[in-house]
Amino acid sequence: MGHGIALTFARAGHAVALHDPAADMLASAPARIGESLALLGADAAEVAAALDRVSLAPTLAQAVSDAGAVFEAAPEKLALKQAIFAEIEAHAPADAMLASNTSVIRISKIMAGLATRHRALGTHWWNPPHMIPLVEVVKTAWTDPALADAMVALLAGAGKTPVLVEKDVPGFIGNRLQHALWREAVSLVENGICTARAVDDVVKASFGRRLAVLGPLENADLVGIALTQDIHRQVLFDLDRSTEPSPLLQTLLDDGRGGMAAGAGFREWAPQDLARTKARVARHLTRLEQILPD
Repeated sequence: MGHGIALTFARAGHAVALHDPAADMLASAPARIGESLALLGADAAEVAAALDRVSLAPTLAQAVSDAGAVFEAAPEKLALKQAIFAEIEAHAPADAMLASNTSVIRISKIMAGLATRHRALGTHWWNPPHMIPLVEVVKTAWTDPALADAMVALLAGAGKTPVLVEKDVPGFIGNRLQHALWREAVSLVENGICTARAVDDVVKASFGRRLAVLGPLENADLVGIALTQDIHRQVLFDLDRSTEPSPLLQTLLDDGRGGMAAGAGFREWAPQDLARTKARVARHLTRLEQILPD
């Protein structure tokens, strides 16, 4: 995530200081930025210009010492993120915006220990961050509204599609929607209604095709609120309501079916499928950028 966020701002003309506690990951960042820019269609001159704006900082203190905005993209571990922001607050300028890229952890939990919580917020980028337009800007009860607006402007100026999340809830907007779908998808398989392949085929060959240009509430307005209400009366009562992860997930893990990299998850996968799938997604996202309206 870090290199994608860095290249987004560097490509937009900002100077970026990048830090990673793993020295090998930090050293490889310029190469990964260059490769990602090439996939986006950048020419050699544009790649060189972006890389000139990226500096590698061996310590976190050096990375944030002159920052106007700091974006944390550490693993989804609450204690780790809290420790990182304590160090960031100690070394960043007093007026720097502090943002966590967590996917699901409440921003209030991450930032609770800061003395300057008014400048802290969430910026949930989607993977790959340089190809997915959305960034969810999450306010807490402490966030200065003017700083939230400034973050929205900064992201919009870098070519992103920022959306304000007014209340700090787990999963924000996108992951709450996505995992409501995933919960029902798992339930369909768990209850023998269909295969995992059937679930994936249905989504990709039907409503998934229009989601990029027609959001769910746009679609409700398109077909009409009365029809939406009628459909909900017939189906909502039968949807999965689980508040805990499906037992099927643990069964898969116990059986060594950890996902594509493990060779099996809900479905069987060949060794080359992981790289092929990532490349297919990258091609698809690149083409979408070329055909979708702004």
